[in-house]
Amino acid sequence: MVDKPMKTGIEKALDLLKVANYSAGNATAQIIIHGSIPSYMGRSCKFEIYARMPLLYLSSCSAETGYDYDGLRMTMAYELYGMLAGNVSPLTGEPVKPAYGGENEAFLMKVVKPIYDVIAKEAKRSNRGKAKHSQWRNYDDLNEYFWSVDCFRLGWPMRVDSDFFSVPFPREQLHVNKDEENRVQAAHRWSGKTNFVEIRTFWHVFRSFDRMWSFYILCLQAMIIIAWNSSDGQLSSVFDGDVFKKVLSVFITAAILKLAQAILDIVLSWKSRKVMSLHVKLRYIFKAVLAAVWVIVLPVTYAYSWKNPSGFAQTIKNWFGNGTGSPSLFILAIFIYLSPNILSALLFVFPFIRRYLERSNNGVVKLMMWWSQPRLFVGRGMQEGPIALLKYTSFWILLILAKLAFSYYLEIRPLVDPTRAIMNASVSVYKWHEFFPHAKNNIGVVIAIWSPIILVYFMDTQIWYAIFSTIVGGIYGAFRRLGEIRTLELLRSRFDSIPGAFNVCLIPAEQTETKKRKGLKAHFSHKFDQVSSNKEKESARFAQLWNKIISSLREEDLIDNREMDLMLVPYWADRSLNLIQWPPFLLASKIPIAVSMAKDSFGKGQELEKRLSRDKYMKSAVEECYASFKSIINFLVLGEREKLVIQNIFQRVDEHIENKVVLNELNLSAVPSLYERLVKLIERLLDNKEEDKDSIVILLLDMLEIVTRDIMDGDIEGLLDSSHGGSYGKDERFTPLDQQYRFLGKLQFPVETDIDAWIEKIKRLQLLLTVKESAMDVPSNLDARRRITFFSNSLFMDMPPAPKVRNMMSFSVLTPYFDEPVLFSLNHLEEPNEDGVSILFYLQKIFPDEWKNFVQRFHYKSEEKLRVENEEDLRLWASYRGQTLTKTVRGMMYIRQALELQAFLDMAKDEELMKGYKAAELESKENSTSERSLWTQCRSLADMKFTYVVSCQQYSIHKRSGDSRAKEILKLMIKYPSLRVAYIDEVEEHTKDSLRKTDKVYYSALVKAALPAKSNDSSETVQSLDEVIYRIKLPGPAILGEGKPENQNHAIIFTRGEGLQTIDMNQDNYMEEAFKMRNLLQEFIKPDGPRKPTILGLREHIFTGSVSSLAWFMSNQEHSFVTIGQRMLASPLKVRFHYGHPDVFDRLFHLTRGGVSKASKVINLSEDIFAGMFQFYIT
Repeated sequence: MVDKPMKTGIEKALDLLKVANYSAGNATAQIIIHGSIPSYMGRSCKFEIYARMPLLYLSSCSAETGYDYDGLRMTMAYELYGMLAGNVSPLTGEPVKPAYGGENEAFLMKVVKPIYDVIAKEAKRSNRGKAKHSQWRNYDDLNEYFWSVDCFRLGWPMRVDSDFFSVPFPREQLHVNKDEENRVQAAHRWSGKTNFVEIRTFWHVFRSFDRMWSFYILCLQAMIIIAWNSSDGQLSSVFDGDVFKKVLSVFITAAILKLAQAILDIVLSWKSRKVMSLHVKLRYIFKAVLAAVWVIVLPVTYAYSWKNPSGFAQTIKNWFGNGTGSPSLFILAIFIYLSPNILSALLFVFPFIRRYLERSNNGVVKLMMWWSQPRLFVGRGMQEGPIALLKYTSFWILLILAKLAFSYYLEIRPLVDPTRAIMNASVSVYKWHEFFPHAKNNIGVVIAIWSPIILVYFMDTQIWYAIFSTIVGGIYGAFRRLGEIRTLELLRSRFDSIPGAFNVCLIPAEQTETKKRKGLKAHFSHKFDQVSSNKEKESARFAQLWNKIISSLREEDLIDNREMDLMLVPYWADRSLNLIQWPPFLLASKIPIAVSMAKDSFGKGQELEKRLSRDKYMKSAVEECYASFKSIINFLVLGEREKLVIQNIFQRVDEHIENKVVLNELNLSAVPSLYERLVKLIERLLDNKEEDKDSIVILLLDMLEIVTRDIMDGDIEGLLDSSHGGSYGKDERFTPLDQQYRFLGKLQFPVETDIDAWIEKIKRLQLLLTVKESAMDVPSNLDARRRITFFSNSLFMDMPPAPKVRNMMSFSVLTPYFDEPVLFSLNHLEEPNEDGVSILFYLQKIFPDEWKNFVQRFHYKSEEKLRVENEEDLRLWASYRGQTLTKTVRGMMYIRQALELQAFLDMAKDEELMKGYKAAELESKENSTSERSLWTQCRSLADMKFTYVVSCQQYSIHKRSGDSRAKEILKLMIKYPSLRVAYIDEVEEHTKDSLRKTDKVYYSALVKAALPAKSNDSSETVQSLDEVIYRIKLPGPAILGEGKPENQNHAIIFTRGEGLQTIDMNQDNYMEEAFKMRNLLQEFIKPDGPRKPTILGLREHIFTGSVSSLAWFMSNQEHSFVTIGQRMLASPLKVRFHYGHPDVFDRLFHLTRGGVSKASKVINLSEDIFAGMFQFYIT
C-alpha cells in the first residue's frame, strides 16, 4: 500500500470546500486563484476571479471526501493554532497590538474618518449641487482615485498632508482664513477631479451621439445628391458614374464632422486636462491633427478625380495646380481613411476578438486599442455573445432602412422639383420685406420649405423606434406567452391546466419524478396535463396555494364572502370522492341547468349526454355532486340494514354509470323532486342542530321513496326486510307514530368531530346546488381580475423550476423611508378639504365595492358603529389604498407568509399535507412551547431565507419628538415580528480628552420589536418598545448627498443573503407574486449569454391609476416606460441600464462594486439608473 503525499491543512480545506455536500441556499462566492495573469481592472496583477462557485460551509466531514477524517481535523487544528498563536504575546498572554492602530475604533478613526472628511468637505463645496461640477469631487472621483497607483502615495499610516486630503476652502470662507499663503498652497495642491470632469452643456447631445448625427447628415447629403441628379429619382441612379462621384463627396463631409468632433472633445475635456495622463492628452491632439489632415487630403484628391470639375472642386484644383489626377487616388484615400472604421466593424461583428484584444497587454494591441478608445480600468471585455449581437444589429438595420426609405421617397424626393421651380423663378419686386436681398435663386424660400423636412428627418427616429419596438415586442411577447390569458373567459377555459401548472412551476420536483422536457419543442408547447384524480398530493398542494391567494384577496377586500366561497377549493382533501374539486365559480349554475335538462330528458337522452360531454365543468359538477351526496349519506347513516339498502342503491347506479346506460335505465324526470329535498337536507345539515334531526329523517325517507319508486325500476334488495317492515309501501296514515321513523332512525347527527371539514363539505355542496345565476362576473372587482389573470398567465411562461425553501437563495428586501405617511389617522381621513370632501368619503366613492366588502367583513350595518368599534381597521383600510408605508410593509411581508406555506408543502408528510397548513398552524399555537413542531420549523426556515429592512432615516428624531409615525412604525414591527427598521441615531457624547466636550456622534442602528413582557399590574403581556440588534458607529452625518440613495446606502449593511430587492415606499406586493420569488431568484444561476445575470428586472403596476384621469395617464406612461420599453431594451436589444426599484440585485456582486445607488448631489438625482451602470461597467 502506497501512502498518499501528506497535504497541508489549507490544501485539505480547499479540497473539502470543493466536495462538501452541504450548501446554505446555494450561496455564491468568488473563488480567487493565484497566478500571473492580466487583471480585469486593466493592469497586470496576480489575481483573477476564477469562477463563481457555491459558497460551501465547512460543517461536516465524511468518508466520501476521500481523506482521513482524523488527519484532516488535526491538520486544521494545527493551522488554526498557528494563526491564533501569532496574535498572542508569549510574554503577557494578551493579544498583540500593532504599533499603529491598535486602539479601539482605530479603523474607523484612522482609515474611514479621514476619507469621510474629504467627502464631507467636497459635498460642502458643491453648494448643494449648485456649484460647477469641475469645482468639487463627487463620489465617483473619490472612488476612482483608488483605481490608480496614486492611492499608494497615501501610505500607512495615511499621510494627512497628501493631495488627496487637501480640499480648498469655499470661496465664501476665504476671508476667514488669515494665512493667505496656506490658502493658496491648499488650492494649488488640490488633486482635482479624477479621469472625467462633468460639464453642464447642451453640446453633450452632439458629443455623446456623434456617430448618429454624422450618419444622418451623410445619409441626408447622399439622398439629396441622388434625388437632385437623377431624372426619375430612383435609387438605382447612384450607379451612374457622375452621380456616384458626387455621392463620394460624403466622405469629405465625414472628415469635416470628424474634425468638429475632435475639437468638441478638446473643448469639453479642457477642464480635465490637469488630471489626464500624457497618453490621453496625446490621443486628443493626434485625433484633432489627423482629422485636420483628412479635411485637406480628401477634398484635394476628390478635386483631382474630376477632369473638368466645377464649383469648389475647381477652386481647389486651381490652388494646387491644374494637373491631371486619377480617381483611384481618391479611392485609395477613402480606403485609408476608412481603415479604422473597417477594423472597428470587424471587431463589432466578432466580439470574441474584441474581448481578447481588450484584455491583451501586447504593445501593438494596446496601441491599436488606445487609438480606438482610452484604456478602461473597468468594463473591459464585456461584449455580448454573437446571438445577442445579431438580434441587436438586425433590429437597428431594419429600423434605419425603413426610416431612410420613408425619408427619401416621402420627404426628400417630392421636394426636388418644387425646389428647382422656386430656384428658377425670378421675382423682381417683393410686396413684403425681403429677408435675403442679395441672395440668388430665392434661397430664403428654399430654406423655408426645407427646414421642417430636415427637422422631421432628424427627429422621426423615435417614431420609427416606437413602431418597431411595438412590432418586435409583440412578436417577442407572443413567443414568451405574454398576455395569453387576458380575461376571465380565457382563464375558465384553461383552468383545467392550472393545477398542473401550479405543481410544475411552484412545487419542487421530487426525486422520483421524471425530468422535465427540454428543447425547442418543450419551450413552445409548455402544456400541463390535468391533475389526475389519484394524484392526491398534487391536488392538496394546489388547494393550499390557491386558497391562500383567494384568502388574501378577501383580506384586502377585493372580493366579498360569496365570491370567496365560490373561488375556494376544499382545504381538507376528501379521499373518498376520488376526483378533482374545482372552484365553485367554474361550476356555478351547472347543477340547476342539469336538473332542468333532466326534467325534459324523456326521449332526449342523446342530447343530454352530448351536452354533458361538451361542457366539462357541468359534467364535473354532476360527478362531484353525486360523489359528495354519496359520501354524506354514508357518513350520516349508522344502521346496518339501512346501510345495506343504501349500498345496493348506489351500487346499481354505479353499474349504470360504468355501463353508460344511466339515461336508458333511470327515469330522470323525477330528479327535480329529489333536488328540492336535497337542498332542504343540506340546509339542515349546515345548521348542525339537534332539533333538526327528525326533519332530516323525514327528508331522507322522502328522497328514498323518490329514488326507489320514481327513478329506479325494480325492487331494492333488503328494503322490504328492513325494520320499516310491512309498513313500507302501505298507507302511512294507519302506521303507529312510534314505528313510522324506525327506518333511518340512527343518524350520526349533529356532527361533533372534524367540524371544520364537515362544514366546508356541506357548504360547498350547497353552493353547487343553489347558485343559479351565472358566475361569469366572479370576481367582479377589476383589480382582482387583473391579478388572477396575470398570475395564471405567468404560470404558462418559461419559468425556472422552484427549489425547496431550504435550498433557495436567501435574500433581503430594502425600502428607504423618509417622512411619508405610515398610517392615516382618523382625523386626517375625516377632515374635509376646501371642497368639503374628506379623504375617507373620496375613497368610499372611488372604491365602492371594496368599502362594501370591508363593512361585510366586520358584519356592521352602521358606519358609525364601525368607526367606534373598529377604528384601527378603518384606518388600515384607508391606508391600504394610499401611498403609505403600511401598505408597502404588508405587501412585502406576503413573501414571508408565502415561504412559510411553501416550506410546509416541502416538509409535510402525506397525512399532514392532507390535513392542510391550517391544521399545522393551529397545532403549533396550541403547543406554543414546542420548538420542533412542523409549523415552527417552517417559520424558522422562512426567517433564515428572507429579511425585510425598512430604512427609516428619521426614526430616532420621530421617537424623541413623540411623532405618531414612530409609534405606528413600532406597531408594524409588533404586527410583523420579522420586520427590521434601520435608522440613523444622533446622540451627544463626551470626548475622552481633558476638556470633556460634548460632540454629536452618529450611529447606524437596526432595531426590532422587543419581546413582550408582563406588566406589573396584571398578567397580560405588554409590548411597547423596540430592541437594538446592531449599532454601527459612523464617522459623521450619513446624509451628505442625495437623501434617498444615502438612506439606502447606510442600511444596506444590515441586509443579508445573496439577493437584494429594492422597493420604493409607494410600492406594493401581492400574495400570488410572492409565491414566485423562489423561481425568480433561480434566474441568478441561469446563464444568460456569456455570463450569469446580476440584476433581475421586475415589471411595475401603478395601483393609483383609478384615482383620477391624470393618475390614469401617469399609470399608463409608467407602464409603457418601465414595463414595455424596458423589457424591449433588456431583450432582445440587451442595452437596458435603468434598474432600481423594484428590481432584484445580486447582493454579493453589487456590495463589492459600489452598491446599488449613487448619492452625489444633483448629478445622481435618480438613484435607479446608476445601479445598472455599476453592473455593466464595474464588473
